[in-house]
Parts: sequence; structure tokens; C-alpha cells
Amino acid sequence: MDALQVPASRPTGVGAGRLRTILVLAVVAVLVIAAAWFLGQPSGDVTVRAGEAPAGEAPRVGDPPPDFEATTIDGTAVSMAAFAGQPTWLTFGASWCPDCRAEATDLQETYAKYAPQGLVVLGVFIDEPESAAADYAKRVGFTFPLVSDPQGRIADLYRTYGIPIHFFVGRDGTIQDVRIGRLTPGDMEQVVQQLVNG
Repeated sequence: MDALQVPASRPTGVGAGRLRTILVLAVVAVLVIAAAWFLGQPSGDVTVRAGEAPAGEAPRVGDPPPDFEATTIDGTAVSMAAFAGQPTWLTFGASWCPDCRAEATDLQETYAKYAPQGLVVLGVFIDEPESAAADYAKRVGFTFPLVSDPQGRIADLYRTYGIPIHFFVGRDGTIQDVRIGRLTPGDMEQVVQQLVNG
């Protein structure tokens, strides 16, 4: 008489371990796919025009700026296409970025000086909520439009792997200059003068 019998239908030993591993992997795969789908859904505030920039490449001098539509922190709809024909300074930054904070006052002063000559400045604050961007803009005194890009959709479109980064778009609708890193007042003056007079 056998003291212990294991039903044939129940997996044991190595077989049971494999089954558990497969089940765990299947559950993890489903969770990863669900998370990717959820994170990939549009935020509602930013619409990116797919295919505007070559895959894997940042927009370069001579290229048209990739277009997007967004809502500024004060609720105004903006897009790059709407600025066609105007000298436009697209600047990416964030309130948590030391170099962005260091150039903020000079950026605002340059904008105020050249706005009467048609200069448009659009700030894009990445990786932070709209409330933080709005609070910072108020403290610093920014008077140009500012967009919050908490999920980095616009930043991804422009391949911004570091901030601050500045794209200067001429009246002809092409990028005239790209500057990475903190700009001095002299840098801003030089580039913007060429932009508005070009």
C-alpha cells in the first residue's frame, strides 16, 4: 500500500516551477503593455504633428520647426504654425533647471526690448506640472507665452536631451540658429538682432 500518491494532473517539481514562471511573465507583460498604452495617450493639452522631424534627429538649422499645438498656462491656444512669418524664439527650460533660472531675467529683458520689432518668444517648461510653471513664471515676471510640457511630448519632438536649449526661427519659417545651454545677455542680443533684422 502506497503511503503517498500524487495525482497525475497536478504539476510537481520542475514542471510546477516553470508554470509559475510563465504565469508571472505573462502577468508582467500584460502590465507593461497596459502601462505603455496608458502613458502613450494624448494629454489633451499638446498635439504633436507626427513626422515633422526625422526619426532620431533633432531639427537643424535650415529645417522648418516641427509643428505642435498646445495651451499656454493662461489658457491660450498656441502653435508654431501660428507664428509663421514672425521671428520666433522657442526656448525649452524648467523651474528646477539652474541654468534656466540663471538666464531667466535676461531672457525676459531681451523679449521686452525686441517684442516691438515683432519678436515672439514661446517658452516650453518640461517635466513639471502646469501649476509649478505658472508659479515660476509669475515669480520671475515672464510676459511671453509659456507652455507646460509635463510628459515631454514637445521636448521629444525637438529631441531636447538637455536644457536650456533655444531654437531661433526666422521670418522665412526655417530655423536660423540653435543654442544649447545658458545664454549670456550678449549671446541673446546677437542672435535676436540677426533674427528680427533678417
